[in-house]
Amino acid sequence: MKRILGIAMVLYLVGALTVAAQEVKPGKAEVIDLGKDVKLEMVLILAGEFKMGLPTTEVGYEDKTQHKVTLTKPFYMGKYEVTQGQWESVMGNNPSYRKNAKYPVTNVSWNDCQEFIKRLNAKTNGDYRLPTEAEWEYACRAGTTTAYSFGDNITAKDANYNIGVKIVKPVAVGGYKPNAFGLYDMHGNVWEWCEDWYAAYPKESVIDPKGPAKDKYRVLRGGSFFSDASDVRSSARFYNELTSRDGSFGFRLARTK
Repeated sequence: MKRILGIAMVLYLVGALTVAAQEVKPGKAEVIDLGKDVKLEMVLILAGEFKMGLPTTEVGYEDKTQHKVTLTKPFYMGKYEVTQGQWESVMGNNPSYRKNAKYPVTNVSWNDCQEFIKRLNAKTNGDYRLPTEAEWEYACRAGTTTAYSFGDNITAKDANYNIGVKIVKPVAVGGYKPNAFGLYDMHGNVWEWCEDWYAAYPKESVIDPKGPAKDKYRVLRGGSFFSDASDVRSSARFYNELTSRDGSFGFRLARTK
């Protein structure tokens, strides 16, 4: 009898987990016309909670303090990294080394991103911003606890990262499969600036974290075409000065619902 009940409980839990997995799906899309056939696509991400940081099962050099994060408000996240076409439509220039309207804009500092956002908000009467680091990882994981949003292993078919062969440059956004939230290129292609100052993670659970009030470096997430597999994991962190520009630095927009 106990064995039967035990089996029933296992089947129940498996069923519950299956339902939970099925409920993770792309959110409502929002399309903004920037003019001259340039569109900005945002995806609604619902509120929720997750474990942020490096699990003990993964090998990495970043902060290993895994902690529970609760995000109490839904938010919009860019479906793609901001492209050179979108940047040009707002800023009237293109700082990227390798120029292509469908490539992510690169060689932009955190400060440059803020100027773009300022002008975009004026142009669209919007409320766009950079995502917080917690929002970024939550959106990247899309309900998963694995090293990547598609599992614990990565290949050249999954993302644009440095596998020793051959791309080692940005590619057009949206060329790989999206995660369960419908977001593209969260792993690789270009590093993405986040709003937060970089600091060690807290040890306790937190609600709607925004990082420290002040520090020296700003956070980048997601890895790039120049990163190895370890640096494009969902938990991988990087940082740099807010004035730093690089051919592998780009960004993705967020907006509070």
